[in-house]
Amino acid sequence: MSLLCASTLLAQNNAPWVAKSNENTQILLRIMAKYAPESAGQIGITGLDEQITVPSADTPERVRADLAQARRQLQERLAAEHDPLVKQDLEILIESVDKQNRASLAYEHALLPYDNVAETIFGGIRALLDDQVEPARRPAAVVRLRKYAGVAPGYQPVTVLTREIFEQKLKRNPALLGPVKAEVEKDLSDTDEYVQGIGALFAKYKLDGWQDAYGELKQQLADYDQFVRAEVLPKSRTDFRLPPELYAINLDNVGVDYPINQLAGMAHQQFTDVQNQMQQIAARIAKERGWPNSDYRDVIRRLKQDQLTSDTILPHYQKRLAEIEEIIRVNHLVTLPDRPAIIRLATPAETAQQPAPHMIPPRLINNHGERGEFVLPLGSKGENGKNLKYDDFTFAAASWTLTSHKARPGHELQFDAMVERGVSLARALFAFNSTNVEGWGLYSEWFMLPYMPDDGKLISLQHRLMRAGRAFMDPELQQGKMTPDQAMQLMEKDIVLSEALATEEVQRFTFRMPGQAVSYFDGLNRLLEIRRDAEKALGPSFNVQEFHDFILSQGLLPPDLLRNAVMTDFVPAHKRESD
Repeated sequence: MSLLCASTLLAQNNAPWVAKSNENTQILLRIMAKYAPESAGQIGITGLDEQITVPSADTPERVRADLAQARRQLQERLAAEHDPLVKQDLEILIESVDKQNRASLAYEHALLPYDNVAETIFGGIRALLDDQVEPARRPAAVVRLRKYAGVAPGYQPVTVLTREIFEQKLKRNPALLGPVKAEVEKDLSDTDEYVQGIGALFAKYKLDGWQDAYGELKQQLADYDQFVRAEVLPKSRTDFRLPPELYAINLDNVGVDYPINQLAGMAHQQFTDVQNQMQQIAARIAKERGWPNSDYRDVIRRLKQDQLTSDTILPHYQKRLAEIEEIIRVNHLVTLPDRPAIIRLATPAETAQQPAPHMIPPRLINNHGERGEFVLPLGSKGENGKNLKYDDFTFAAASWTLTSHKARPGHELQFDAMVERGVSLARALFAFNSTNVEGWGLYSEWFMLPYMPDDGKLISLQHRLMRAGRAFMDPELQQGKMTPDQAMQLMEKDIVLSEALATEEVQRFTFRMPGQAVSYFDGLNRLLEIRRDAEKALGPSFNVQEFHDFILSQGLLPPDLLRNAVMTDFVPAHKRESD
């Protein structure tokens, strides 16, 4: 295994504290490389392309033991450290260890270890078979495939190992909760997409020697699905709700820092406020276009009728990105790079893996020019594998806010800025949570909204309405105050989502990632609080472009640390400049 030296980001940050912090971070990167080589390789750790994660019943315990030992090392370094920035990064690393171990232990004691093996294998292969991966690295995907299928010497099929772990844990403790039934049924309906996706990737990159192992894997995954139907489904649960302590861990791990009932109350109020704003804009649009109904729901449905065709979606989004970039430059909103952003459509297998629009981050370590990608899926699956089609992203008015959130000035700029400007590994990797990441994405929509045309503003507010809805639907579903059918009705009727997107959202709340959806609302509100405090402190000398550039320069600091950086570094520095 070849772990990287401390200077690993494309834009070298020469500050001595960064080099020292990166040396500390190697302690945790070694553990990641040991137990999750696919993920570690994807972020840029070298020497792992042919390695795979080998499932084992004692893996969680071994990971916790290694992390505990790492924590002792980090704590010793913290006690001896005098540089405040290095100390802060050490605290970030220690907190990351504590959260990982707490979640691992709680989940192991409560839930049966169910895994969607087809998705896992697709992810491991997809990490190597990509246009941005150097061609010399791609043959390692064949080695991975042979190991996944158990045809490489010393390896057993991953499907067999995963099944054995489930059976061992079930025998040892029959009281453990099984997976959510809807999750298992969706996984079964997606297997063919993953299998075909794996084959399509090998064919696309014209690799040799993969066909026999692929044939073995196809049969193994078919057998694994039979096992899931026979043994996992009967142990699955129709009540999707997590034990409260697990849901609390989820909220903490994604960075939600408001008390959840307070956050839900805030979200209900903002939901109503945003609806009122939408109604005013919808009335203007209806009047301008001569539409008889001015209710925002009817206006959104009319806007959705003008759907882009499959061959015009990408050109339209690329044109919209150029328009947004021009607005950013003219109004000095944030510093943009000179290179273009990447936007592409999702493959069917990628859609199964992540059915919502998303950004694939670039390599954050050892980056040789790889960039983030804004990926747009066009459909989803409902109950019993029913194919559903989005109409939420493929009309002109929607591209304003989606491009702002996922591309620029949102996630693509957020992640690529870390690579190009240089930031410590602790802040790029281990401070990561959904609140600070999605907070910037939603905040990007917020500060771009005044520059959008009315139809763009209406859909941007519709997306903000969805995020406010998430912040009370997710916890209220877990608390039993709302049913999935009620959530579907609210999203389809009042938020005006397609059945496909409403289904994806309910799956997000109930089994894909309970608690994560709350983070958008939390992150936006925390960033707005930070901005208001900075504006109040600086008055007329507040510069929005410099503020945004500073936020991006901090990596993925959570809101409390980000606020501290703004008020102790950014504000004093700009006060001195204005004096």
